[in-house]
Amino acid sequence: MKLKILSLAKTEKETINLPEQFKEPVRPDIIKRAVLAVYANKRQPYGTDPEAGKKSHSKLSRRRQDYKGSYGHGISRVPRKIISRSGTQFNWVGAFSPGTVGGRRAQPPKAEKIWKQKINKKERRKAIRSAMAATLVKDLAKARGHDVPDNYPFIIESKIEAISKTKDLANALEKLGFTRELSRAGRKIRAGKGKSRGRKYKKTRGMLIVTSDDCNLMKAAGNITGVEVENIRNLNAEILAPGAIPGRMTIFTDSAIALLEKEKLFADDYKGEKEEKIEKKEIPKEKPVKKETKKPAAKKVAKK
Repeated sequence: MKLKILSLAKTEKETINLPEQFKEPVRPDIIKRAVLAVYANKRQPYGTDPEAGKKSHSKLSRRRQDYKGSYGHGISRVPRKIISRSGTQFNWVGAFSPGTVGGRRAQPPKAEKIWKQKINKKERRKAIRSAMAATLVKDLAKARGHDVPDNYPFIIESKIEAISKTKDLANALEKLGFTRELSRAGRKIRAGKGKSRGRKYKKTRGMLIVTSDDCNLMKAAGNITGVEVENIRNLNAEILAPGAIPGRMTIFTDSAIALLEKEKLFADDYKGEKEEKIEKKEIPKEKPVKKETKKPAAKKVAKK
């Protein structure tokens, strides 16, 4: 597949062939599996205090002799917290049992629960390639709700990575035809109790710009709602397909495409830094072990 490289002034510079990573068929099932694994690994474990509902200072007895005043009076024999007692008269409340007011919770969440999910390395890479291929399909981008310009998809020249001001970036994106997309993305106040729990606003996930390295553009895009800038080495299925829905409107810089082809990122034969270090590490040769030869024992001469 060939794509045009556009300048910041929306003029066509040249046409290039896309690397093999974009030839992967779109597989929503594999993308969903990879996205769910990302969400699960981000999740923070939580749980209740193991002693919650069991911190009473009052005495709780399970002996029959301490409850003999209640039998025959139609009182259930649930665990009770004794407040006071005078002979056969008890003042108590139900406690400790999950079925009573003031008791512990039944099967509470436990902090030691493991939420992480594992995914095969080749399957994860395949999901990324599939999500990358989905970003070039105009119909999928429209189905996600993006306001797609007529000349989409295309590649942008790497000069955009040098932009350091939000105003300059907004003007450049408007020239490229993303005016309605920028106005579409926004934030709204969340409904419910989440407003008081540190997540008052819900933000729209807008367009994505993929660069070859960390640059000033990342800081410039911080104040434009919905626009995200990501290093191509840090891409994953969740960034390319938020909510496991493929087709996010994405623009790659020409230097990012060149790096993708040169280093074979996300390909099955890709070797990361850790794998290269393992290969370069030389295994020390074993020294030959010398066999010890036993000296013949000296013959004892009998004294006459």
